[in-house]
Amino acid sequence: MIIQHAIAGAIEAGVPVNTIILLLLLPVVALVIAAIRNLVGIRGFGIFLPAALSVVFVAIGPLVGIGLFLLIVAVSTVVRLALRKLKIKLLYLPRMALIFWAVVVAVLAIVRFLGDVSIFAVLILILLAEDFIRVQLGKSVKTAVNLTTETLVIALAAFLVLTFKPLQEYALVNPEITLIAVGVLDFLLARYSGLRLMEIWRFRKLINGK
Repeated sequence: MIIQHAIAGAIEAGVPVNTIILLLLLPVVALVIAAIRNLVGIRGFGIFLPAALSVVFVAIGPLVGIGLFLLIVAVSTVVRLALRKLKIKLLYLPRMALIFWAVVVAVLAIVRFLGDVSIFAVLILILLAEDFIRVQLGKSVKTAVNLTTETLVIALAAFLVLTFKPLQEYALVNPEITLIAVGVLDFLLARYSGLRLMEIWRFRKLINGK
């Protein structure tokens, strides 16, 4: 198979097996996130942000990752609300740069407590701050908190998928089957137009009363 040969060649060339496994499982993660949104009804911040968070969790651990994530979201939210409260009008990019500055200062203040943590994962998490803030714009604090919580739940589910050993081994041995199966499931999921589980629970009295 073409993909198997490509993977074998990459391993012989010195590409880490973990990197290949991560690439193979990213489509699976995207499928899981889409299923959680479309079938369960948990929204979160799209697909990219939970997927990126799950990769960060793999690199630095879920506890440290969640802690940094909450710090970044908290700092960016406080700065955004402070600017609104003070009625300071700034253009979008300068405002984002100011929030980004505050996030970096906050992370630098605690970086010595992180120990031997991948700095690249921390940088990715910091760079995600812009996406968090952009999604938060125009939303209430309550909505932003709910979306943040849902994003964490989805990211943790994706993290469990990425670190599930049997799935890692199967994807590495059968990459074509894995990718084709994910593609088919993506298509089937895209065709689904029924109620989500959370909607069924919310309207259970109306449904049962029919």
